[in-house]
Amino acid sequence: MTSSAASSPLSASSASSATSAPAAAAAAAAAAAGADVLRYSAFTSDPDGGNPAGVVLDAAHLDARQMLAIAAEVGYSETAFVTARDDERRRFTLRYFSPLAEVAFCGHATVAVSVALAGLLGPGELVFETPAGEIRVATAADGGGAVRAALTSVPTRSRPAQEAEVDATLAALGWDRGDLDPALPPHVAFGGNEHLVLAAASRARLADLDYDFDALTGIMRQHGWTTVHLVWRESDERFHARDPFPVGGVVEDPATGAAAAAFGGYLRTLGLLPASGEVAVRQGEDMGRPSDLTVRTAPDDERVRVSGHAVPIDG
Repeated sequence: MTSSAASSPLSASSASSATSAPAAAAAAAAAAAGADVLRYSAFTSDPDGGNPAGVVLDAAHLDARQMLAIAAEVGYSETAFVTARDDERRRFTLRYFSPLAEVAFCGHATVAVSVALAGLLGPGELVFETPAGEIRVATAADGGGAVRAALTSVPTRSRPAQEAEVDATLAALGWDRGDLDPALPPHVAFGGNEHLVLAAASRARLADLDYDFDALTGIMRQHGWTTVHLVWRESDERFHARDPFPVGGVVEDPATGAAAAAFGGYLRTLGLLPASGEVAVRQGEDMGRPSDLTVRTAPDDERVRVSGHAVPIDG
């Protein structure tokens, strides 16, 4: 079976429609569990762009089964649940669920939660305990009053991908070796989760994404990858990205903060950081949900800083 972002009922390009019938089902599930689900779009200042995330700020009474059911009904690539709160110390415990499973870390949902909490508590630093480790997030209002969040990842790492890993993934994607940029070798990179990084040789190759959903799901489950991070280098300081996420029940993610953190570690490992240490990642454009992520990496620090805005979604 071949699936594309345009055809999947769980594609993030259609996720904004979850404010209609699916949203009503999600609201019913959340109400039954005594949960209030907020909706934010992360890595954008436009509710019609970015990556939608569900946010539950009071989930202490929910068990894993209930959280998974709510995430499935919401239908976004992830919903974040605050399971413990210390508002005075600005420390929180977070869990993340895709429509199919719990994940250790999700960058865009962390940004969404951070902006939501900043609206309640005021801008400043927040600390989250996640299954992947401690994540610190700095929130601040920009000149227009919108809140921007900058998360600092757990220590990142990156290793060359094995030939068999690459060959199997290329077959599932319908790509071949000639579609890859030889200056950006395939790696498996970690920034809270593992992601296979593949660099396309052209923007046209990146734009043409139509892959075998079941085959890629099996490969990713076998190796424990959360997404396949497909990139194209426009310049040393600007990249375009797409992230298939079939293991989460979603064809494609329009903004992937965890993969962006892993990608920052990838660039550091390969010695490809620009002098500024900062790169811009444009994602979601081919899905109609443009997203902008800023990735800042230092040569001597294994942690990566990923920042962007988040805005509420009406409905």
